[in-house]
Amino acid sequence: MTTIIPAAATLEGKKGLVLGIANDQSIAWGCARAFRAMGADLAVSYLNDKAKKFVEPLAQQLEAEIFEPVDVTGEGELKAIFDKIGEKWGKLDFALHSIAFAPKEDLHGRVVDCSREGFQQAMDVSCHSFIRMAKYAEPLMKDGGSLFTMSYFGANRVIDNYGVMGPVKAALEASVRYLAAELGPKGIRVHAISPGPIKTRAASGIAHFDELMNKAAERAPEGRLVTIEEVGYTTAFLATDGAKGITGDTTYVDCGYSIVG
Repeated sequence: MTTIIPAAATLEGKKGLVLGIANDQSIAWGCARAFRAMGADLAVSYLNDKAKKFVEPLAQQLEAEIFEPVDVTGEGELKAIFDKIGEKWGKLDFALHSIAFAPKEDLHGRVVDCSREGFQQAMDVSCHSFIRMAKYAEPLMKDGGSLFTMSYFGANRVIDNYGVMGPVKAALEASVRYLAAELGPKGIRVHAISPGPIKTRAASGIAHFDELMNKAAERAPEGRLVTIEEVGYTTAFLATDGAKGITGDTTYVDCGYSIVG
């Protein structure tokens, strides 16, 4: 029996940008694999020369047509990859932002003790860079599109040891709602994806992260942790034409932890 996949459930012919792959444990990698498996052509970034050796083999697996360095704190680097996309493709259908950072001394301390500089840096890298990404993507999304960023349950509930990233992710989710309202008339949807805890390089900076993962697995209705593949395919679905009616929300992919956590 031949399986027919509706056009609304594929990404065939679509062009997408993935920011934030660090290695094969990254949530961005799980998303990129899903995008590619569903037919999309991809542009992929890497942070710097040190990261390139880990990301380049993954970009090759994805047959990425564009592979460029992007440090969102570097002058002009984020804009440069959008310029490259404009030159090569002339359009963009979706973009994924999976980038977050806070200085260790601020992340591991109390929010009330967070330095001004640390808070500003965390907000710039983790939140404002998504707003900038949306700004650069907008003119390339002539026929509409989708923008994604990664959040966490700590945006809405106090999570032990999540510290300053809680307020930062709350700002990120609020930005998603405002961007969705502003860009909706152009057919551009905006999504926050909120996975449960996953052991990534970024997450390793959170104190006692293993305890957080164990608690989430015990409390989640499904009794386990989510995988990067599951996060990836959920995100990829939201990039399809079949999800055109969804925007501005935070989508939890956490085996149900957020309803009981």
